[in-house]
Amino acid sequence: MDKPSMTSSPTAAPGPPTPPVPLAELLAREELGLRRIAGPADADLLWVHTSEMADPYPYLLGGELLLSAGVLLTDPDHYVGRLVEAGAAALGFGVRPVHETVPAALIEACDRQGLPLLEVGPETPFTTIARAVWRLMAEARHRELRRVTRAQQALATAAARPDPVPAVLHQLATQLGGRAVLLTARGQEVHAAGRRPAPEAAGALTRLARVVARERPGSPASATDAHGGTHLSAYALGGGEGLVLALATRQRESGDHTVAGIAVVLLSLLAAPHQGADAAGRSAALVRMLLGASPAEVAPLLGSAGPWTVIHARRTDGAPVDALTAGALGASLGTALVDAERGPGEAVRLLLGPDPEPARPTAQPDETAAQPARPTARPGDTAPDPTRPGDTAAQPARPTARPGDTAPGPARPTPRPGWTLGASAPTPVTALAAADAVAARALAHARATRAPLTVDAPSGGLAALVPPEQAAAHARALLAPLTVPLADTLRCWLSLHGSWDRTAVALGVHRNTVRQRIGRCGELLAVDLDDMDVRTELWFALRQT
Repeated sequence: MDKPSMTSSPTAAPGPPTPPVPLAELLAREELGLRRIAGPADADLLWVHTSEMADPYPYLLGGELLLSAGVLLTDPDHYVGRLVEAGAAALGFGVRPVHETVPAALIEACDRQGLPLLEVGPETPFTTIARAVWRLMAEARHRELRRVTRAQQALATAAARPDPVPAVLHQLATQLGGRAVLLTARGQEVHAAGRRPAPEAAGALTRLARVVARERPGSPASATDAHGGTHLSAYALGGGEGLVLALATRQRESGDHTVAGIAVVLLSLLAAPHQGADAAGRSAALVRMLLGASPAEVAPLLGSAGPWTVIHARRTDGAPVDALTAGALGASLGTALVDAERGPGEAVRLLLGPDPEPARPTAQPDETAAQPARPTARPGDTAPDPTRPGDTAAQPARPTARPGDTAPGPARPTPRPGWTLGASAPTPVTALAAADAVAARALAHARATRAPLTVDAPSGGLAALVPPEQAAAHARALLAPLTVPLADTLRCWLSLHGSWDRTAVALGVHRNTVRQRIGRCGELLAVDLDDMDVRTELWFALRQT
């Protein structure tokens, strides 16, 4: 196994490096009349250089196609040895006027030392060859840029899916034709996509990931290695979570590093904790609640006293949801308060705070907003000097509360592609438990009606005219004969306009079970549930519970 190559430079480059030109592509240009007469057929050309020096070694960077007419060629074996030592990719030897043919000793030396040797006819100027190489490089560069652009678009599209992290990894594995794995700092696999490499290569990839995992200061941003013909690379994700993107591919092409860099940026944004509420504040709120504090006391630590909206969410396709996918959903909704660890089959719960932007009243047609007074400069006045006592430097304007400004309003949840959401009405922090139950019912309603989002609406209209205490007392008396499951079934059935099938879907039971429960409700309440007045009164009562 090769020694890992590491770098601490940023992983995302502005574009792929200029790809090398295969020697075979240059030889395929028939108009050049080039002919390989010695050395291997495979070589990658990075530059074109012309030199008639007896020893051009000090002026070569490696990867060149060196063009020469052999003006000072006296010792072919030594000459070829120096070119190989400098890393030259190939030698193009021009015949005439110095040499009528390529010297046999030069052909033997190139064959013996493995340097491709091209015969350049007298009708082909060296500048024509150089122009052809640069044109091939430009074409290859254009192909690579198009490939990187397509990969960037595909990765960005994957990042917008309901399961962005697995989708990005799958797309990255497809683009690179290999394995893409998201690992923790300890080498534990979080998500993976693509064909699994051999066990030995997989183990080497895990060890390489530990090299870049940011568990200690000075860790490199990326590292590369090779194992048994498999190219390995690892990239540390941003955000301080210690996550690593590890890649295993059968070949490494120009532009792969740039494509991987795009994926690193996307995954860093998706996997990083959302900064809507300070992590220290959330931790303090949790500790205080565990020690007996009430929700109202800890709400300010979460960034606001409310109102709060409880959201229940499920994947539309029914797929399970992991913590990273749930966190991405929370980030898209603007909250870091996400509960995705309730167990298999359970909905994701989110707590959405108020909109941080305060609502401002609209000015009337004949009104104008008050403007701050501006000082008028007088002849002889000088600007204040902040370095002198008593002078006041001009400070940038700071937003201040204006008459008529209102407190931040409740945030409004919006549909998310691939998700089914149920949301409660905005509620104070003291009523979050009831809002949680309301959000669960809203989610069931959304699933039954195949709506992307259902938001519970607060009581209004005529119902709001009844004092809440009296309404609650009436509801308790009216619904007293019903058990909780029967009351929930009746509420769901009424909300879905008496649909047996949709109620069955929402409750996850058979439609005959719904019929039996609704029939039992009618018997216990001694009412006719086909009567619209009865339904209306029961709906009013159920809305109070």
